[in-house]
Amino acid sequence: MAVRSQEMRNPTMRLARPKSTTLFLRRLTLPTPSIGYVVGAFIAAVALYFVLSAAINWGMSRYDDMRYGTTRTFHTDAVIGIEDSVTNPTHFVAMNINRQVVILQIPGGDANKTRLINGPYLFGGTEDRTPVILNFSDVNSDGMIDMVVNVKNEALIYLNRGDRLGLMTPQERTSISLQP
Repeated sequence: MAVRSQEMRNPTMRLARPKSTTLFLRRLTLPTPSIGYVVGAFIAAVALYFVLSAAINWGMSRYDDMRYGTTRTFHTDAVIGIEDSVTNPTHFVAMNINRQVVILQIPGGDANKTRLINGPYLFGGTEDRTPVILNFSDVNSDGMIDMVVNVKNEALIYLNRGDRLGLMTPQERTSISLQP
């Protein structure tokens, strides 16, 4: 039995080269936007800004409603040295009632000795919803704890006079600002 070897491919196919294909790339040109598209996009951006601003303000108002209540009430306890002690601290209630800041001071938790501290009137369309926050620290370095009333971005300082809290006078403010 004889074995014979034979090429299976067509010899003419091996010599033939594939035809070269030239690709013609057409340059894509985008249409230039007309002035109407530009103005429309600007108006849409401004409208989106106003909608987002309104949504953020609404969300912040709802957050303040949940945190401070609708009458914007803030409660805290502090030992300021006026008829109180560590075991019976003074209770403070700060409220914004119809755009006026009102603070109730209940020394030592005894409601019979409640004092009313009138704060400023707030001006503006939505100021009846502005929260009032109290902080306590020794502002004038006299060793007595003073009350700082924070309304929006302003701070009102009530100095501890030993028997009551009183609003800081302009002379006291300048003497405090001169201290290092």
